[in-house]
Amino acid sequence: KQWYQRRVRGYGKDPAGLAFEAIKYAKDRCFDVVLVDTAGRMQDNEPLMRALSKLVALNKPDLTLFVGEALVGNEAVDQLVKFNQALIDNNVSAEAGTKSIIDGILLTKFDCIDDKVGAAISMTYITGQPIVFVGTGQQYPDLRALNVKSVVTALLR
Repeated sequence: KQWYQRRVRGYGKDPAGLAFEAIKYAKDRCFDVVLVDTAGRMQDNEPLMRALSKLVALNKPDLTLFVGEALVGNEAVDQLVKFNQALIDNNVSAEAGTKSIIDGILLTKFDCIDDKVGAAISMTYITGQPIVFVGTGQQYPDLRALNVKSVVTALLR
């Protein structure tokens, strides 16, 4: 049984408006969850980060996740810090001293990193946010909850 419906609306459109439309579509059909993939927002690209901040401000998501690739190691930590700061800087409603707008982390390619899990721990330490999901394949059903025991075991090898 397929437990998700994928809607691709194309490039070059207003991401905030597309997300709003997707959320309305989901509410009208009694879907519980909407995943909005903003596809490659580079933390150093100010116009894209402003557009992402607009998406967050307009749609008020229940959960905002940073999606990073587990294979890049400590580079993912740098990406996360810059990404989160760009969201804070572009969010007019963020209170002074806000540490994080990101509610959690999704690490892709987690099934390929073996014992190189230190960056994942650094990401949670720096932001104070959990790794909510790990990606172990190319499809939405390949999202998994993080198995903390396997991470600790890999660290102790």
